[in-house]
Amino acid sequence: MANRLAESLSPYLRQHAGNPVHWQEWGGDALAEARDRDVPILLSVGYAACHWCHVMAHESFEDDHTAALMNEHFVCIKVDREERPDIDAVYMNATVAMTGQGGWPMTCFLTPGGEPFYCGTYYPKAPRGGMPSFTQLLGAIADTWRNRRDDVAKAAAAIVAELQRSSGGLPPGTRMIGPELLDAAAASVAGDEDKIHGGFGGAPKFPPSNLLEGLLRGYERTGDAETLGLVERTAEAMARGGIHDQLGGGFARYSVDSGWVVPHFEKMLYDNALLLRVCAHLARITDSTLPRRVTEGIAGFLLRDLRTGEGCFASALDADTDGVEGLTYVWTPQQLVDVLGDEDGAWAAGVFAVTDTGTFEAGASVLQLPADPDDQARTDSVRVRLFRARSTRPQPGRDDKVVTAWNALAITGLVEAGLALGRPGWVDAAAACARALLSLHLVDGRLRRASLGGSVGAPAGVLEDHGALITALLALYQATGEVRWLDPARQLADTALTHFADPDRPGSWFDTAHDAQQLVARPRDPVDGATPSGAALIAEALLTLAGAVDDGGRYAEAADASLGAASVLLDRAPRSAGHWLTVAEAAVRGPIQVALVGEGELLRAARREAPGGSLVVGGEPDSSPLLRGRPLVDGAPAAYVCRGFVCDRPVGSVSALREALTQ
Repeated sequence: MANRLAESLSPYLRQHAGNPVHWQEWGGDALAEARDRDVPILLSVGYAACHWCHVMAHESFEDDHTAALMNEHFVCIKVDREERPDIDAVYMNATVAMTGQGGWPMTCFLTPGGEPFYCGTYYPKAPRGGMPSFTQLLGAIADTWRNRRDDVAKAAAAIVAELQRSSGGLPPGTRMIGPELLDAAAASVAGDEDKIHGGFGGAPKFPPSNLLEGLLRGYERTGDAETLGLVERTAEAMARGGIHDQLGGGFARYSVDSGWVVPHFEKMLYDNALLLRVCAHLARITDSTLPRRVTEGIAGFLLRDLRTGEGCFASALDADTDGVEGLTYVWTPQQLVDVLGDEDGAWAAGVFAVTDTGTFEAGASVLQLPADPDDQARTDSVRVRLFRARSTRPQPGRDDKVVTAWNALAITGLVEAGLALGRPGWVDAAAACARALLSLHLVDGRLRRASLGGSVGAPAGVLEDHGALITALLALYQATGEVRWLDPARQLADTALTHFADPDRPGSWFDTAHDAQQLVARPRDPVDGATPSGAALIAEALLTLAGAVDDGGRYAEAADASLGAASVLLDRAPRSAGHWLTVAEAAVRGPIQVALVGEGELLRAARREAPGGSLVVGGEPDSSPLLRGRPLVDGAPAAYVCRGFVCDRPVGSVSALREALTQ
C-alpha cells in the first residue's frame, strides 16, 4: 500500500500526497479494502486554506510513528470538504451530534459500510487541555474495534438513525410568506445586532452577507431607516476592521474577536463574492463613498488574485504563509517607516491603527482604517507603496480548485456590481467565467462540482451548484440581453427539478441528486450558513427564471412551494435564513419584472432604480421572451413594469419609471 493522492484534482489532497500515511480518496475501492481487511475507516476532512488542518498534518500526518499506527489499524481516507460537500455534511452532522460542536479538521471513525461510530475534530500530538493525543485515540479506537465490536455496532446504528431522522426536512410552517412575516423576521434579526461593533453575536464573528442582502431588500420595500442603518453600521465596521484587507481589497473568512480587528487570514472566494453583491447594492442605494470603494476593492482582489488561467476563480488563499499565520499581512511601526520613510510612516501608523504593542502577535498589527483621513490622495499613495512592498513578501498559497457554486456567486456579484457602478469590464469577466464553466463543468448534460487546471473532477454537482449557476446565467442575460444564457439556465433548472426535488414533499430539496453516490444518509439542509443553502439558491433561481421565459409556470410554482416550506425558518430562526429572506423579499414585491425595449438612459435607470431581485431585461422588440409583443412607444424606448402576472402601462421617462417601481 502507498499514499494515493498524488493524482488528485484537489489541491488540499495533493498537500497530503507526501505524507507517510496511506491516504486514498473516498470511493468504493477504499470501502471495499476496509471490508476485506476488517478494519475501520479513518476519515479526515478539511480544506486547503484551513490553519488547524495544516497544524494537525504537521504534528501527526507527517510523523512516521503516527502514520504507521494509522496504516496498520485503519483504511485512511482524505476528503476535501469543498470538493465533496455531501460527505462533509453527513459526517459533520454526525460530529455535532456526538460532540456538540464541529469544525475542521474533522476526524471520524467509520465502519467499512461508512457508518460513523466516533467523531471529533482536531487532536494534538501530545495530550493537551483535556484532549487525548492523536496516537492515544488511535490506540483506543483500534482496541475498541477488536474487542468491543458490539459497542461499535450499537453506536453506529444510533448515529445513523439520528442522521436519517435529521435529514427528513423542515417541519411545516404555520405562517404565510408576506410582508408581516418578513417585517417580523427583520425585527428579530435587528434585535440581535451587536450595537457596539456591528454584526451579530460575539467572537468569532463572520460576515453576515446573506442577512445584509435580505435586509437591504427589506429596506427597499419598506423604506425603514433603522433597517438601512443596521446594514450600514455592519458594513462600515467590517470595512474599517482588520478583516478587510486595507491594501489589497477583499475580506478574510472571519474575525477571531468581536470587533473585526484580527482576522483568520484565509480568504475564501464565496465570502468575497457574497460581500461584493451586498456592497455593490449598498453603494447603489446610498451612493456613499465607502461601500463604493469597498466594492471596487473586492472586485479588484477577485480579478487580480483569484483569476485562473481558464478565466474562472480559485477557491481560496491560505491562512498561513510558510506555516506562519498572517505573515504576509501584518505590520510594525518600524516596517511602515522602512517602506514609507519617517514622516509618511508615522502618519500611516496613525491612519491604519498600527501601534507599538500591536494587535496581533509579536507586536505586529493588522491594518485597520478607523476613519477616512482628510488627505485621500496621500492615503492612496501610501496604500500603493505598502501594497507594492507587501507583494515582495512571501505570499500565502492558493487553492486553484474551481468550484461551480462559488464561481457562480462571483459571476452574479461581478455582474450586479458592474451594472451598479458602471464597470462593464466586470461583466465581461463574469461572462468569460460563465463560458468556461459551461464548457468544462457541464459534462454529458450533467453539472460537475469542481475542476483544477482545466481538468474536471468526478464529483457530481450538488444543489447549490445548480441554483447558483442558474442565477448567474440569468444575471448575465439581464446585463447583456443575450438569450444564449437562457437555454443552459433552463436546462439546469429542469435537471434540478428532476434530480433534487423531493417528490414526496413539495418545496423540499435534497442536496445531492437521486442518482448520486449513496451515503449513509442523503443530505438535506435548507439552513443558510456562510453560504446560502442549496434550497434557497434554487428557490432564487426558479423565481427569476419564471419571469424570464414564456412558460415559467412550473418554475414559479416550485419557487413558491420552496418559500412556503422555508417559512418556518423565517418565522423561528431568521438569523439562519438570510438568503431565504433575500428571495422572499423579491417574491413579495411581485416579483418585479421590467421589460425595456430600446437602449439608452431609460435602461440604465431601470438597472439603477429597480429593487434587488427584480428581473430587468432590455433590448430590441421581440429579441427575447420578456420583450415579445412589447413595441417601442411612438418610436421611443419604453419600460413595461410587471409584478407577478400584472403589468402596468408602458412608461417612457425616468421619472415615470421611478414612480412605477415604487408603487
